[in-house]
Amino acid sequence: MNLKQLSQMLGLSQTTVSRALNGYPEVNHETRERVLKAVRETGYRPNKAAQRLATGKAGSIGLVMPTSPGNSSDVHFSEFLTGLGEEALRHDFHFVLTPADPNDEVGALRRLAASGNVDALFVNYMRGHDPRLEMLKSLSMPFLVHGRSIGSEPDYPFLDIDNEAAFYDATKLLLQLGHRRFALLNGPIYFDFAIRRKNGMDAALAERGLALDEACTSHTPMTDEQGLLAMERILQMEKDKRPTAVLCSSTVLALGAVRAINQAKLKLGEDISMIAHDDVLTLLKPENFTVPLTTTRSSLRAAGVRIAERLIGEIKHTETFPAQELWKAELIVRASTGVAPA
Repeated sequence: MNLKQLSQMLGLSQTTVSRALNGYPEVNHETRERVLKAVRETGYRPNKAAQRLATGKAGSIGLVMPTSPGNSSDVHFSEFLTGLGEEALRHDFHFVLTPADPNDEVGALRRLAASGNVDALFVNYMRGHDPRLEMLKSLSMPFLVHGRSIGSEPDYPFLDIDNEAAFYDATKLLLQLGHRRFALLNGPIYFDFAIRRKNGMDAALAERGLALDEACTSHTPMTDEQGLLAMERILQMEKDKRPTAVLCSSTVLALGAVRAINQAKLKLGEDISMIAHDDVLTLLKPENFTVPLTTTRSSLRAAGVRIAERLIGEIKHTETFPAQELWKAELIVRASTGVAPA
């Protein structure tokens, strides 16, 4: 079925049907719903080339994916993309995913914006003083940031979780349980989320006159192998100096760290307590660990859905959203946190 046949079936002009499908505000709600119902029933798919000519919109969101030899796949980014894809599919939007040299992300974004193949841009894995921001602000194209850039002017649209508050609250819980010696298994320190999580932990410890020992801190890619290696190194410390509480920036890191704890014949939640950040990954549930993990929880998939919703709404001019959103992570207490050992 083509547009002409669909409009004849509905008794509407082709222009009205096209405007209803593309979210023009002058089409009333009843007519739009009628058109969408007919689309679902008939399986009509708009001609993208014709739609682009009619609206001037590509119907696509642009993403740049840094890649280089030796880079491992990232389950966190995959989970986020799933949410982004769910919402994009609902609106019949596409992704344009452009691989780029990690040292040329600014150039790759600029070329993608100039290509005419996308209506909006999305960036993530923000760094302190991130150079992408100034370039994005210079474009006459909507963009949205997942995360923030510490040290940059906060004058850009973003969606982030309050990483500092999440790790502050997690550390406070462990302090209340009597812990005084801490370890942090963090993401790479140049990422904004990792900086803020460490800042939150440092702030909570400072209130008790304590400080995080650099020997008990690691900043690595968030894989189970890195979690295992970092925890093995920390557990080699003398018993009276060894941490009794560990914070992990991901349940993936925690997976490796728990393996190291088990291999050392220590009991999680008794000899050593752990809190991990839970991105609500499909294949790794903290409640399914042998000792269920206490977590700070915020869904990456939900963030993906929200970012697509905001970008598509801005492209179509159908909804108004807050320019900046800061989500609070939820602290879920389970068996991996216990009173500090004597």
